[in-house]
Amino acid sequence: CYKFGKGVTKAIAEAVKWCRKAAEQGYVASQFNLGICYSEGHGVTQDDYEAVKWYRKAAEQGVASAQYNLGQCYRLGRGVTKDIAEAVKWYRKAAEQGLEEAKKRLTELGY
Repeated sequence: CYKFGKGVTKAIAEAVKWCRKAAEQGYVASQFNLGICYSEGHGVTQDDYEAVKWYRKAAEQGVASAQYNLGQCYRLGRGVTKDIAEAVKWYRKAAEQGLEEAKKRLTELGY
């Protein structure tokens, strides 16, 4: 975000602030988006632990992309202890909803 200048950076920080408010009130899309912000460092300091926290909230409410991203965190050990069985659990949930990336990842892992 810093590449775009201070005005844009300030706007992103403001957007993240409102996203956080919505996420804290239980809005699942905001929870997922906040996970992405923390995972990639958009508008916040990059923090895998916070990313996992927000991905988990959205994943537990059935968001396939959040389930996949949480699986990725477990597979790579980002923000959590590396745990392939836990990764597979979350990939399966996402795959059951038709998420192609999750199906591919399960195949790569031999499931």
